[in-house]
Amino acid sequence: MIRLVSIAAAFATSAALLGATASHAQSPTGYYVAVPAAAPTKASLITRSTPWSLHDGSYVANKAPERDGVLCELVVKSVGKLNSFTVAGKAYDAPALDKCNSKAK
Repeated sequence: MIRLVSIAAAFATSAALLGATASHAQSPTGYYVAVPAAAPTKASLITRSTPWSLHDGSYVANKAPERDGVLCELVVKSVGKLNSFTVAGKAYDAPALDKCNSKAK
């Protein structure tokens, strides 16, 4: 009986984790996520040595060697102002985003 309970608990945990992963996959994920204010016109871009790809209206990229603020400014110079910029799941606050957006062309 104890063994059956353990198996049921393991199954329930696996199902919960799989469900969370499936719902999370619907939003753009990456170490960096940049959401342009204007509709994106490029399917991909490269800032210095960091490749970005367009997913659901946001540019996403893996961790890069540049400082986060520099990378944000490089994206802004390429695509224009951003509605948001996220680093490792943490969104820039309004002052940091304003500073980044000040570099827009």
